[in-house]
Amino acid sequence: MLGRGGAYADQCKNDGYIGADFNINEDLTNHLPENWREFNKKYIPVFLAANPDKTKVGAGLGCGALWTICKGLQIGDIVLSPNGRGEYYVGEIIGNYYYVPGTELPHRRKVQWYDKTIARADMSDELRHSTGSIGTCCDVSNYNEEIEKFINTVAPVKVVATSADVEDASEFALEKHLEDFLVKNWRQTDLGKKFDIYEEDGELVGEQYNTDTGPIDILAVSKNKKTILVIELKKGRASDVVVGQIQRYMGYVKEQLLEPGQEVKGLIIGLEADLRLRRALSVCTNIDFYRYQIDFKLIKGV
Repeated sequence: MLGRGGAYADQCKNDGYIGADFNINEDLTNHLPENWREFNKKYIPVFLAANPDKTKVGAGLGCGALWTICKGLQIGDIVLSPNGRGEYYVGEIIGNYYYVPGTELPHRRKVQWYDKTIARADMSDELRHSTGSIGTCCDVSNYNEEIEKFINTVAPVKVVATSADVEDASEFALEKHLEDFLVKNWRQTDLGKKFDIYEEDGELVGEQYNTDTGPIDILAVSKNKKTILVIELKKGRASDVVVGQIQRYMGYVKEQLLEPGQEVKGLIIGLEADLRLRRALSVCTNIDFYRYQIDFKLIKGV
């Protein structure tokens, strides 16, 4: 996403680059480690000092996106950038990081833009949803084949975009489908009465929130801002393995994201819990389990 709503997309296309800002006013050439976690550890304090209105959650996202643009993208990777008119510009990374101070997007990468654009209306529902993020960047590598058909070229393994299916009557086909359904219907759930999925500047940032041990499915905060809730989703029967997984995420939140006076809790959502999970949760006072239930009906029309 080249500026809010793709405000700088045309400028970037004309001048052959992508870029970001985040008020980090220094050349990062010699400060881009191979691991984004090291970058975040160093630059989250810098980010917060430059953006005092932001939370630690927003700082983690911002620094992660900045590292991705400056270092994570490889030469030859394909980028999609919305132009604000229902289309995506398509380009290929052709150069390493460089810094242009005093500009809107000073942290840059050279891009060779294609003549073709992709209309959002022509995308599959899945790709349209995945590119619908209004954050700075998201990974859409899973839709490689569809994107290749649009641009009629062979895309590399990594594809980055800047910007209710049911298996049977009782189980979602994929955890992602359960996540999409829950996020879309959040306000109608009991959780939505007590918690909000994390937002920064009106942007939904609490879905697939990156940590140093993997992405949190949903990161939510209580209405009174006192509790951060880590939600892990399982499409079918959940076992005790998920307890260690969610505890790792909760540990990250405790160490990296909690503000003074806040606490972290966990929630596992699955079709049902096996005996091992029930035993494990019996001694975890800060992790709950919710079952989901699907009511699927076919009604004959007249």
